[in-house]
Amino acid sequence: MDQQAGLYCRSREVSFSLQLSFSAVLSFMSLASCSEDFENKNYTVITSQCKGPRYSADACCNALKTFACPFADLINDETNNCATTMFSYINLNGRYPPGLFAHMCREGKDGLACPANTTEAGGPAKSSGLASVSTHFPSTTLVAGFSLFLLLQQ
Repeated sequence: MDQQAGLYCRSREVSFSLQLSFSAVLSFMSLASCSEDFENKNYTVITSQCKGPRYSADACCNALKTFACPFADLINDETNNCATTMFSYINLNGRYPPGLFAHMCREGKDGLACPANTTEAGGPAKSSGLASVSTHFPSTTLVAGFSLFLLLQQ
């Protein structure tokens, strides 16, 4: 009897976990498409400076800031998939391990601080204070992607 009760509890935990994962996937799928074309960006600024197998936090995070700060407003907008898309292409182009930037690049609770003079491609300079690039999105992406993988396997 005790073994059956233990199995029952474990199966409830798995069921609960899958329900949460399914919710994360549905939430992820409801995001608006990114208006920036990250597929065709030049990632050389990152891939030329952030090299393994021993990734330097200074080199990688500075390169990420150089690349991502012009898009900070888009990347930090949680209603679109810009952060997910950008990090997917960064990881694809650099063949980086999952979560590399999320684990290394932290300057505070809000992510990386972008300089006030960061400009968008062809756009005006940012005029007020510091923007920030959140590095927390890759974790969300990994959870949602893995959850989708699990759901598709059933």
